[in-house]
This record gives sequence, C-alpha cells and structure tokens, in this order.
Amino acid sequence: MGHLTLPDFLVIVAYLILVLVLGRRAGRSSKSDGEAGFFLAGRKLGKVYQFFLNFGNATDANNAISTASIVYQQGVSGAWLAFQMVFMNPYFWFMNVWFRRVRLYTMSDLMEERMGSRALAQFYAIVQTLITVVVIVGFGNLVTYKLSTALVVKPEATWTSAERESIEGYQRLRVLETTLASGALDPAGQVELKTLRERSDRGELHKSVSPLQPLPFYLVYTLVVGAYILMGGMAATAVNEIVQSILIVAFSSMLMPVGLHAIGGFHQLAARVPDTMLEFFGKSGVSRVTGLTIAAVFAVSFVQITGIMGNMTISGSARDEFAARCGAVTGTYAKRLMIILWSFCGLIGFAYYTGERGLADPDLVWGAMSRDLLGPGLLGVMLAGALAANMSSVATQTMSASALLVRNVWQPLRPAMSEAATIRAGRWMIVAVLGLGVLAATLTQNIFTFFQLMLTINVPFGAVVLLMFFWRRLTVPAVWFAVIFCTALNLVGPVALVKIPAVRAAESLTVRVKDATGQMTPVYFESVVNLRPGDPASPLEGRDRFHTELYVLNALGMPVETMTPGHRFAARLFFDAGLPFVLLLGLSLVTRAPSKTRLDHFFGKMKTPVAATPELDEVELLATERNPARFDDTKLFPGSSWEFTKWNRVDGLGFLACCAVSGALVAFFWGAVQWVKASA
Repeated sequence: MGHLTLPDFLVIVAYLILVLVLGRRAGRSSKSDGEAGFFLAGRKLGKVYQFFLNFGNATDANNAISTASIVYQQGVSGAWLAFQMVFMNPYFWFMNVWFRRVRLYTMSDLMEERMGSRALAQFYAIVQTLITVVVIVGFGNLVTYKLSTALVVKPEATWTSAERESIEGYQRLRVLETTLASGALDPAGQVELKTLRERSDRGELHKSVSPLQPLPFYLVYTLVVGAYILMGGMAATAVNEIVQSILIVAFSSMLMPVGLHAIGGFHQLAARVPDTMLEFFGKSGVSRVTGLTIAAVFAVSFVQITGIMGNMTISGSARDEFAARCGAVTGTYAKRLMIILWSFCGLIGFAYYTGERGLADPDLVWGAMSRDLLGPGLLGVMLAGALAANMSSVATQTMSASALLVRNVWQPLRPAMSEAATIRAGRWMIVAVLGLGVLAATLTQNIFTFFQLMLTINVPFGAVVLLMFFWRRLTVPAVWFAVIFCTALNLVGPVALVKIPAVRAAESLTVRVKDATGQMTPVYFESVVNLRPGDPASPLEGRDRFHTELYVLNALGMPVETMTPGHRFAARLFFDAGLPFVLLLGLSLVTRAPSKTRLDHFFGKMKTPVAATPELDEVELLATERNPARFDDTKLFPGSSWEFTKWNRVDGLGFLACCAVSGALVAFFWGAVQWVKASA
C-alpha cells in the first residue's frame, strides 16, 4: 500500500473507531429532544461547541488542497481566492444573529414564512440538496481520494503497459518543460512538448498510479460518515467537530516544518520561488488573482454566503444569539490562520518540486509532499486529518439537506407524520444524499473547476435571502424569475453548452489571445486544445467550462478579448454577483407587493432578541405577536421599505473588534510574505 505503514493504518483505524463511538454516545444523549435534538442538537450548543462547529464546517481538506494547488500554480496571490473571506468576519458578527433570531429549522422554512410560498420553499430544498450532493459531498469525496492516491501508490514492478506509458510521458513532459525554460529546446522538441501538454490537459499523463479505485474508496469513506450522523444527528456532528478540529490543525501545520527542512529553510524558499509568485496581489498581467479579482471574489462570496442552507442549521443549534455570533466569528478566524499555512505549503511545494520533479497535476501537490516528506505514523495522521476535515463539512451539510428534504418536501406530503417517523425519514434522506454524492464524485476530476463552481453556485439564492431580511418589497414572481434565469445563465449554461459540439468548435468562441508572457490563453472557455492531439494544425476545441458571462458582456460591447486573464475572471464574478440584484429589484417593483400583515409579523419577530431560556423567549414572541411594531423605534429608516436596524453597543464593539482582527491577519500574512522575500 505505497508508503503507508502499520503505524499509519493504526492511526486511521483509531480515528474511525473514535468518531463512531462519539456518534453513538451523542445520539443517546439527544434522543430526549426529539426532532429538534436530531436536526438542531436541541438548540443547546454554547460558544465552545459553536466555535468547533463553525471551524469544522468552514475548514476542510478541499480548501487546504485547492489553496495549496492554486498557490503552486499562481503564487501567493492565488491564496486570495480563499483568504478574501477574512473581510467577511465583521459581516458574520451580524449574519448569524439573523439566522438564530428567525427561530426556524431550515432555510426553506424561512422562504415559506417570509414569502408565503411553499412551492418556492420546496424548490429551494431540492436545489440546495443537489448542490450539497455535487459540491459538498461529491467534491469532498474527490479531494479526499486525490490525497489518498498520492499517498498510496503502486510499485513500478506492478505497472501495466498503459500505466508505464502514462508515467513515462509525464516524466518526458517535465524534461521538455525544463529544457524550454533554459531556452535550449529545438523545434522538434517544441512540437513534442505541445503534444504532451495536450495529453496532460486531457488527463492522460500521471506522475504515479495508485491501487486505490475510486468507487470502493468512496463507498468506505461515505459509510463511516453516514454511520455516525445516522446514529447521533446534529449532536454527533458537533461532538465529533472537537476531535476533527484538532486533526485539522495537525493536518494543516505538519507539512510546513518538514517542507522547509527539505528545501533548506526560508532563504532557499525565497531563492527557488520566482518573485512574481511572491506578489501579494497579482501584478504580472498573467495571474487571475489581481486586486480587482479579489474584490470580485469578495462580492460573490458576500452574496452567496447568506444563501447557504447550513447557516440555519449551525446558527439554529446555538443556545442563544451571542453564542451563534461568537462561534461564527472565532471559528472562521481560525480558518483564516489555516489558509496562511496552506499557502506556504503551496510555495514550499513549488520550491521542492522543481525541474524534473515538477508535478503535471498541481492538485497532487499536497499529497505528493505528504508522501515524500512525512515519516511512518505521520502519514496516518495526515490522512486521518484529511478524512476529519472533509467529514466535518460533509456531516454538517448533509444534516442540513436532510432537514430540508424531510421538513419541506416530505412532511407536506404526509402531514400526520409522528416525530419518530420524521427522524426515521431524516436518516433515509442522509443515506440518499451521501449515496448520490458518491456518484457525483465519479463524474468530475478537476479540483479547480469545482473551486470556481463553489464561488458562484449559491449567488442567486444569496441575493434572495439578503433582500428577504432587509427589503419588504421583494415579491415571489421576482424571486422565481431571478433564480431560474441566473441559474440557467451562470451555472447550467456553462456546463451544458460545452457539451454541444457546435459550441465547442465555433471559431468565434475558441479564441485564444496572448498574455503578458506570450502564451496563448483561452477567452470563452476554461481551456482550448487541438481536436487531434499531436497535430498543431487540427481545429481547436473548447473544454471544461463555457464562460457565458464573458459571452454576454462581449455582446453588450465590453472588450473582453483585450482584457488580461485576471480582469476577465473578475468581470465574470462581478456579473454573477450583480445580475440577481438587478432582476430582483427591478421585477419586484413591477409586480404585486406582498401581504403587509405577514411582513409585519416576520420583521417584528426579527427585531425580537432571543431570550435567555426557551420559556422566556416564548413570552417575548407572544408579546411581539400581539404588537408587531413594538421594536419599530430601532428601525434605521422609519417609514421606508428597508428594514435595517440601529446598532446597539454589542453590535458596534463587536464590529470594530472584527475589523481590527481582520486587518491584523492581513498584515500578518503580508508581513510573512515580505519576510520570505527578504530572506533571499
């Protein structure tokens, strides 16, 4: 089994047994709380549990491996695709209060209560479940498998002829890349290099081959995740987050010291990594991650984070709103520190895998470093950490999907269901979500494609939820049209259109332009390759993703073909973030206004703070029910359709503290990069 030894297997087995035991114990303790206990841990989680729940849910191996991969390819500026979320923490100080104060089980409950549309609530439940299956469970399975296959490789004596040819092609590609960089590659070598690059883009070349097969791996991994959440529900997820968070920290930190030792320290890191890769913001004209890109990524992140279904599950499980907001802020700040560690691992990987040792697949950098640098036992900790990191996110989101499907799709069909039947149905939904996630993982192999999908997939619903909380004039017809149109244009279109041969082969769409280094980069597709590998004269064909946003912007007169790669990427994201608001605001103003009575009761409840105990909270809600306007003096714009409220002392001080911590983390990251530069 490759580099894995008996101590490694013992570590992994011990971890898997521990999560199952904790899941069983948590399930026993939460039985008395019934449905609320299974889906929301009885709303009893304090600040400590909320910290671990938020940290574990936000921090997974997907983030670590994709961040290291992108930094390996693009340099430090690539880390901003994840690190830009550091500016989101002041927003979290408020956002998690809203989801606790609404006092519901699921985001679909929110849709139905606020908009008065069960059909819209059910549509949200189905779409979010599909997103969970593809992006959370499927992506989690894929990343964990990629890391595991980098650790567990077949010895050369067992290679098949096809595997040997693939590995030798990879090795030849690295030699030609090195020769090209030195300026000594002859024309025949350049033709061969182009052919090998085409094969690499098609996924035909590999550095190594693993005996692990995807489907059996996914099934075993999924079986463990499913077992402990089936036994204990949300309570088991929260308890296991403590163990998993410890392993996540170990997983994130162990590669940096051994990697630095392997390359000779920080001064060697600075010597081996080009200056362009140490730019805090991409300035070379080649990087996709410039200052404008970061602003665009932040825009879509800000919008979509509000629409994620896990918000209600995590915040709703908090004992009170202060626990919800403290757990969200501290847990996600801990993740920002992990991102800095992951980024340096990506740089160390670049410094270590230079020349002939370079990686054909950057997604394997984390796994390759683990295999090559960690000793017996530590590899087991690394793999257990990867499993823990992904299990924590998969478990939380699967619980959210289960609650959505049961409460908002299944229960309306069977209104007489008992509480026991509801919990039983929830368990079956967990099985279905995890099973479909296995299928999703087998259909996609590219991590960066998934990473881009994660940036924008929830933007339409995020815009809807933001306006639901703050604008009384939002209407159901506007929501239906905006969500369907934006999803079709920005999510379904890019994937579906690339499957059409006429679109893939259209000369006007397979345009490639020179970047600052003189390399040809595609405009409307994620990648463009020759139809016949090895024949530079063959027609071009688009691959991976068709950028419908750029096509529309070009039709509107924007010169997308003359933009830098970073500006094109930013234009796509700004388009994705802005379009839903344009449609929602415009269409709501020309459609029938919602019921004033419904809105008065909803916003009255949203202004009613969560009391210290469930009994006191019930008293406060009854008072608001009798007089929905009793907190209207806190409204920032009285008499308007906007429901922003004035800040109190806790709001203001918490916001300022979050801004200070966010600034300190950015300064720390910048200072660390500058220190590396100065070490050369």
